Amino acid sequence: MIPRRLLGATGLVRQLGESCPTTVAAVASQQQQKQQFQLTRHYSGAGGNKGSPKILITGGLGQLGTECAKLLRSTYGEESVILSDIIKPSQQIANSGPYIFADILDFKGLQKIVVDHRVDWIIHFSALLSAIGEQNVPLAVRVNIEGLHNVIELAKQYKLRVFVPSTIGAFGPESPRNPTPNVTIQRPKTIYGVSKVHAELMGEYYHHKFGLDFRCLRFPGVISSDPPGGGTTDYAVAIFFEALKSGKYDCYLKPDTRLPMMYIEDCLRSLHEFMIAPEEKLKSRVYNVTAMSFTPEELANELANHIPELHVSYRPDSRQAIADSWPQVFDDSEARRDWGWQPKYDLKKLVELMVHDVRENYINKGLSNV
Repeated sequence: MIPRRLLGATGLVRQLGESCPTTVAAVASQQQQKQQFQLTRHYSGAGGNKGSPKILITGGLGQLGTECAKLLRSTYGEESVILSDIIKPSQQIANSGPYIFADILDFKGLQKIVVDHRVDWIIHFSALLSAIGEQNVPLAVRVNIEGLHNVIELAKQYKLRVFVPSTIGAFGPESPRNPTPNVTIQRPKTIYGVSKVHAELMGEYYHHKFGLDFRCLRFPGVISSDPPGGGTTDYAVAIFFEALKSGKYDCYLKPDTRLPMMYIEDCLRSLHEFMIAPEEKLKSRVYNVTAMSFTPEELANELANHIPELHVSYRPDSRQAIADSWPQVFDDSEARRDWGWQPKYDLKKLVELMVHDVRENYINKGLSNV
């Protein structure tokens, strides 16, 4: 389980053993120690560090970066995980562990970081999301494609293990939508999706051509209590902030728009489990992962169990066309078969956690306008 985040502002996740009897917490601790032994045994980074990998996270101040750093630091130690971005961090982030400036468009700068810090893994989160990317295509090309080239070439040169997230946005209207299998026609219609297909293919090519240890998961919409950040699936985050603040939400998707989703704890756990999976278990370098699929109406109905006065209206905008080209149900059977992926959170549990965390860490602290 991911430990409760050090940043008091958002509180995304639950602490190990919270609300559990002592015996359960003790068993969890034993399991965590056993897992640590397995992680060390399976770790085969080429950077020369023994026992634990040295990990660089790019785009570290986005939705996933800081929480991923907390998870990995709890496993490998605070100094083993370097968070990076081009943005000045808050004092809390700066105090929570190593943080450096890293511009993914600066290849020589990235080389220096890898050499100076003896990096073994790169977790490459830097990207412009779907709706934001459509507003600035040239910038999306630079960040999502040119930046990816730098990271993959760097990983090849220094024999690093590299993780690049992909997305349901890597599929298009010609793709089968219910379910969407691991290998099928893709042809996305956004620059975000195009850049992610490009990343998948480049990573697979470098793996087969040069032996690069490239790993990629296609994530669905990721739900956390961080404020929404510009993705098409972010209605499923924004609804909690607006509902708890005013009892109302104006949704930009139709009520029956079904999309795959995942709570952030499941998302980060899938990443970590995939990164430590032995090479011989991986029959692919790119896998679908998911936890559930729901519509705005289904989410609103579940949320109404906590906020009975909730009123949701629907006014579809340009994001509807993007959502209509994406999978409705993700088939992640290959991830379950090859490396044992299993989600833990369903819609009911997700809503319970989100209501608690948004209320506790935003609404009750007067931060609901973030």
